[in-house]
Amino acid sequence: MASDLRSTESAPRCLAVLPTYNERGNVETLVARLLALPANVEVMVVDDSSPDGTANIVEELAAREPRIHLLCRPGKLGLGSAYLAGFEYALARDFEAVCTMDADCSHDPAHLPEMLERFADADIVIGSRYCSGGRVERFSAARKLNSFVANALARSATGLRVRDATSGYRLYRAQLLRRMPLAALRSHGYSMLVELLYEANRAGARIVESPIVFKNRASGDSKITFGEILESLKTFGQIRTRARSTHRLSA
Repeated sequence: MASDLRSTESAPRCLAVLPTYNERGNVETLVARLLALPANVEVMVVDDSSPDGTANIVEELAAREPRIHLLCRPGKLGLGSAYLAGFEYALARDFEAVCTMDADCSHDPAHLPEMLERFADADIVIGSRYCSGGRVERFSAARKLNSFVANALARSATGLRVRDATSGYRLYRAQLLRRMPLAALRSHGYSMLVELLYEANRAGARIVESPIVFKNRASGDSKITFGEILESLKTFGQIRTRARSTHRLSA
């Protein structure tokens, strides 16, 4: 897979952004796997003051490896704002692509080379659990239902036909991010994933999906709370309202 990426000179310069909160047991393994890929990848960990010492581990790794970067934040500021911080860092340093992924090892770095191949003809590549070839492992029935409903609502809100609109495993083209109104995004948590797709589509993005195997975290605690679910519902409603308003103005 992705044999042409064996030569990293021709691969896009990519920053993998990893938001972390209490990921001490996962972050070192994940960073090592990312840096071992046959791709031109650097890693930025955005840590929200993890009490388990996640940032200390990353700081030690970064002292030995210049491709590792660390941003420590003063508290739990949310997944969405962590992605925005990563985007800002990448754009200021002329990365060509930004990869977002979970730091709990549920997103396998082994899929990234194939995603980078598809990136040649796209502005966003979604690591998709639900397109042909994708699947999930260790999902409870409740988690499957929640994911199904969330994706149905996201597709309805955005008008997009992608199969996995809520996946956080993505590649974004830097040129696209520069065209998007990132400072105007309203959501802060997981729902920003859907808002980003909506704004990317409005900016004329070419969006494709690439199959992944998603493995539910084997250790640590899920970061999805009831509050996150409520925020997502609020975000979906806001997107639908904006989409209808835009349609009326263009009619």
